[in-house]
Amino acid sequence: MVNKKKKIKVAFPHMGTISIAWSAGLRKIGVEPYVQPYTSKRTLSLGTKNSPEAICLPYKLILGNFIEAIEGGADYVAMITAPGCCRLGEYGGSIYSSLKDLGYNANYIEVSLYDGLRGFYNFLKKLIGRNDPILIMRALNITIRKVFAIDDLDKALSYYRAREIHFGDAEKNYKKAIKIIDKVESTRDLKRAYNKALAEIEKTEIDETREVLYVDLTGEIYLVNDEFSNQYIERELGRMGVQTRRSLTVGSFLKDAIIPKAFQNKETHLQRAERMAKPYLMRDIGGDALECVSDVVFAESKGKDGIIHISPFTCMPEIMSQNIFPSIRNDHDIPLLALIMDEQTGRAGYITRLEAFVDLMRRKKRANAAKNKTRI
Repeated sequence: MVNKKKKIKVAFPHMGTISIAWSAGLRKIGVEPYVQPYTSKRTLSLGTKNSPEAICLPYKLILGNFIEAIEGGADYVAMITAPGCCRLGEYGGSIYSSLKDLGYNANYIEVSLYDGLRGFYNFLKKLIGRNDPILIMRALNITIRKVFAIDDLDKALSYYRAREIHFGDAEKNYKKAIKIIDKVESTRDLKRAYNKALAEIEKTEIDETREVLYVDLTGEIYLVNDEFSNQYIERELGRMGVQTRRSLTVGSFLKDAIIPKAFQNKETHLQRAERMAKPYLMRDIGGDALECVSDVVFAESKGKDGIIHISPFTCMPEIMSQNIFPSIRNDHDIPLLALIMDEQTGRAGYITRLEAFVDLMRRKKRANAAKNKTRI
């Protein structure tokens, strides 16, 4: 497929900082990654205008990403697809039809998630037009390792953001760190680059005595990991002194979908979900519902101060999760906030709900601390 005179440009939809990882993989096989401007109000407007009204927010943003990528000169747009109960399996065909109806002639290609490593391998093989196992495995290796490195940097950012003295310093340093990871072209140099990137985040001046709350974020994976679609929830919580942990990350997904269980040295997120969700949900019903139900139980077992569930409006698996939460609350004493997002979600009301939830958690934590002190 590759024209020897001109490199083809391939674009993926945005989801947080994932473009840094897949761009490295594409460059490794000699394909030029096209990274369209990060998701914005214009992206949302383009996607919403050309989407079915009742479709979920991720669909609208992905379609908007593709339109901007094609307008910017991308030759291929690549879509993640999967079978099962979630509508994700149908989104690829629908998006492709929408792009054709709009008159866009870019090539459309899919990556099948449930084919695991083989699905990504076949995707890269189609792009280069030949079977080159060594080259393709090197591309997959740098992509996966960058995903794990970025996940770790995200955890560091959350720690420093909840304690920073000057609001915004941690994020500024994080952006410098991400650029360091982005420039790395080989796995040999990645570890050194990661240490340098982490040191950049650690330059943030913090107040180690600050009262910090610990909150897990769960829900639909796109919304949990994409800051535009969740209205920068982690930044807002950090400003309020909350350290967050994403229960669903790209790295945790890759461990479940790509790395064979024989090579896993501990329980994966999906294995834990199947074990801990059983009293409330006996089988996978699509999307991230099984994981979300188990994440509430897991958060309480780890002594978290609360958990926030973020889902797109009309997402059926997450609607099922939210209907199970009242039963979980009967057995587990952990504050839980459910947020439903779409293009109509107002920022003012959203922030007010976060502030009220943080206040509730803080009062609960202080009351428990006073109770334990009295017992002693």
